[in-house]
Amino acid sequence: MNEGPFKVEVLRPHHQRHEFVSGNADLDRYFKTQVTQDIKRHVAHCFVAVNSIDQVAGYYTLAASSVLLADLPQALVKKLPRYPAVPVARMGRLAVSQSLQQMGLGSALLADALVRVYQADVASYAMVVDAKHEEAVRFYAKHGFIQFSSKALSLWLPMNAVVSLV
Repeated sequence: MNEGPFKVEVLRPHHQRHEFVSGNADLDRYFKTQVTQDIKRHVAHCFVAVNSIDQVAGYYTLAASSVLLADLPQALVKKLPRYPAVPVARMGRLAVSQSLQQMGLGSALLADALVRVYQADVASYAMVVDAKHEEAVRFYAKHGFIQFSSKALSLWLPMNAVVSLV
């Protein structure tokens, strides 16, 4: 997503995190106080959408994860290796500045994350997201994500579906 008014890049120290407000206190607190700790510990990467003067318009995090075969639909499990779990990429957080919501930036950030995961040199069976509330569940479902039957706020999108999008 390097066209248009925003570009997406890895979070760096010069990005002004303290000014970011999405309207979700948990997402804002994480971005302002915890994300750099997760990056230093190598448990997540953070990507930010910035405008021409480097103001943060939105962000998302990615991490490696896995999903138990038992959590996937039985029809798919039959086609997968008999490992206890399959590798996935996890988008733990996605937030857009309150002043820019409902303008498509969230969808653009999601698309950027899907492309990054698809182009990565590490295999992932699916992209998994952890929605923070029902409105977020609807957002991800609109983009083709499927709810896990055992976890109401967690959804997944098989990478073969991403191939058709990319």
